[in-house]
Amino acid sequence: AGELIGKWAAAKLGEEAANAKIAMLDLGVSQPSVDVLRDQGFLTGFGIDTKDPNKWGDEDDPRIVGNDVTAGNEEGGRTAMENLLAKDPEINVVYTINEPAAAGAYEALKAIGRENDVLIVSVDGGCPGVQNVADGIIGATSQQYPLEMARLGVEAIAQYAEDGTLPENTEGKDFYDTGVKLVTDEPVDGVESISVEEGQELCWG
Repeated sequence: AGELIGKWAAAKLGEEAANAKIAMLDLGVSQPSVDVLRDQGFLTGFGIDTKDPNKWGDEDDPRIVGNDVTAGNEEGGRTAMENLLAKDPEINVVYTINEPAAAGAYEALKAIGRENDVLIVSVDGGCPGVQNVADGIIGATSQQYPLEMARLGVEAIAQYAEDGTLPENTEGKDFYDTGVKLVTDEPVDGVESISVEEGQELCWG
């Protein structure tokens, strides 16, 4: 999910990706695994060396303005965005851990009149987040499928209880992949995506 929005952002910027000024709006200082995976995935997709892939914040790429934490909510996203804008008011790319944080970042940018010239990307694909893509608040989001995760999880438990069989990892991966799709109305070459309309049909929450 992280890699998809990183690849999309880099492709959207084109040659200007080399001059990006990136704000990283993460989840929490404890760096839970979902926080690290999305952050490091974004940077990898964007083409930035992540140093230690098991933690965020140790990168030395000058394009990264800084990391701040949001608690995954709108208020946290706004505060984190304000903090990083104070560090560099010319930020032009914003990675967010989830869509509520992205909405807060947008409000901070709107307050200084920069809501139209900063690229915001996010992860989750809930219905409010997909609507924010439709409204131009978020450029692209990676949609995941928690209802499918739950269904497959229950099926796997039932199968294990019946005969001890465990689900096999998805080919080429060390986990069972329940799927992710990039939702945007601004597709770019080389990054597979679906439209906002399709994302609204698949969204949840």
